[in-house]
Formats: sequence, structure tokens, C-alpha cells
Amino acid sequence: MKGIRLSLFGFGNVGKATAEVLLEKEAFFRERYGLKFRVVSIADTSGVVWLPEGIDLKEALMVKETFGKLSAWTNDYEVYSFTPEEAVKEIDAEVVIDVTNDRNAHEWHLAALKDGKAVVTSNKPPLAFHYSELMEEAERRNLPYLFEATVMAGTPIITLLRDGLKGDTVERIEAVLNATTTFILSQMERGLEFEEALRKAQGLGIAERDPGGDVLGIDAGYKATILHCLAFGPITFDEAEVRGIVEVTPGEMERAKGKGKTVRLIARVENGKVTVEPREVPLNSPLAVESHENAAMIRTDLLGELVIRGAGAGLKETASGVVSDVIKAALGLRRN
Repeated sequence: MKGIRLSLFGFGNVGKATAEVLLEKEAFFRERYGLKFRVVSIADTSGVVWLPEGIDLKEALMVKETFGKLSAWTNDYEVYSFTPEEAVKEIDAEVVIDVTNDRNAHEWHLAALKDGKAVVTSNKPPLAFHYSELMEEAERRNLPYLFEATVMAGTPIITLLRDGLKGDTVERIEAVLNATTTFILSQMERGLEFEEALRKAQGLGIAERDPGGDVLGIDAGYKATILHCLAFGPITFDEAEVRGIVEVTPGEMERAKGKGKTVRLIARVENGKVTVEPREVPLNSPLAVESHENAAMIRTDLLGELVIRGAGAGLKETASGVVSDVIKAALGLRRN
């Protein structure tokens, strides 16, 4: 059985979760799909570990857990100081996996595609700003470029819009796409001020130390832009109208509650228009989600209203989307 060579960029929480799934479900992937994966390189911010015959993932995870960086792994492996673009050109892999937050990753995604490599990513800015360029390059070279984990973690909204509604015309999508803001708004519903709710979210690890991407609506805007690209055609994040939750008050939450509603950060995607803003939704709406759930209401001409709801965050959940795409990419390459 020929192994599929993988090059993994990013070995933070999502990267480690992806490696754990590849390790733990190795036998399942072999039996179910006839696929054997071989991770030939792993990159974190300290350097790139590269071994053509395959890296011991169990050991890699142990080194990262113990020392916090791959560059500490000097006994058995050489650590290289490649840039990502140098790494994708130098390292012989069939699938490049990007689970970083590199805003300029589109440059090395393109380099990978031009070098004949498939790309799987959970990184949103490359698609939110460079969707057309990336997809055109992938199509020109007949290579998979897959990004399920960019929106709703592993809940397969990307697959649904890309492959599942071939005969339908999408008319509108309304969605809650950011779990951090849902948690903060839920706490404000209980009477907390925004700053108190944010501190609580940060204390629980739900919000980042720098929460701007979430609370200003940028993360949801990236995701909504990607959904527009799939459902209606390419736009960029610069064309989206985005307003976050920083100005929402407990009083507004209380007034909504009195009307049998709640406030959520809602992304609305229509042909040529993306808006993200706090909006009141009825308590019985699919968009009145709690915890780390995301939900999307997709209206089409044939199906009417379709609701997809599931985890929009979480390490295993995001790894599910990444690994699903890795399998699709591998099967696609095998067919070519």
C-alpha cells in the first residue's frame, strides 16, 4: 500500500489534534479507504522537522508537550529554518496541510499548487482575500484545494455548498459562525456587562488574549465571505459590512428577552452582499444557539429552508474537518 506523504504546517492545538487523529485512526483509514498516511514534515514557529521516511507522530506530540517547541527535538531529527514557501518547494509531499494563522499563507498555498501538491487548510484569511486566485490555480492544475475546517469546524457546511446542492440556487444564508461571541452574549443575558463576560470567556480559554478577531466580528466576517464565494461567487472580506458585539449592552439583551428573543452575532449572506452584526432572533430559531454550537439556515429555490447545526469550535471538531479533507485530497490524487 503506497503511503500518502503529508507536510503539516502548524503544530499548535489544532495541529496536535490533527496529528492525534492521524495516529489514533491509522488502522481505520487503511481499512476503510485503503490509505496509509506518512507525515514527512511538521513545522511550528521554531522550525521545520523533516524526515522523508516519515516522522514518529507519538514522539512529535511528546516533544511538543514536554518542551513546547519542535526545535528542542535535536537528538533524532534535524530542524530546518525554512520559510513556509521554501518548505513547500523543498519537501517532497503530496498534500500540504495548513493549520496556521498565517495571514499571508496564500503565497505558499499557491507555491504548493504550482509544485503539484494538494492543499488542505483551516486558515481563513487566504480564502477570505484570495479565493479566486487560489481556486483558479487549483483548477488549472487539477489539484484538490480543500478548506472544510475554515467554517463551522468539522460541521460540513463547505461540502454541502460545494458538492451537495448541484441543482439548487442558493437565495440566502443566515448563520451564527462564532462561538466566542455566543458565549459572551449568553453571559450578558444573565446580567453581566460586556467586559465582565469577556474576562470570563478568557478565563475559561473560550476567548483569546487578544479577542478582537471574535468580538469585532472579523472571524465571522471571514467565514461569511467564504460562504459567499461558494454560494454566489467570489468576493473579498473588504466588501463585507461587519459590526461586532462590543457595543451590545445588558439592557439590549434584557429587552430582547422580554420579547421572547435573544441577541446573536448573525452573518447574512446574499448575492453580492455580506453583513455581520448583532441581531435579535426568536428563542425558538435555529440561530438561538448556545455554547460552542454554530448554525446556518440556507434558503434555496428547490429545498426551501435547510438548517445545518453542529460544533463550530473545538480541537477534535476542527481536526475532523481537516482530516476529512486530507482523505478527500488523497483519494482525489489517487484517481488522477
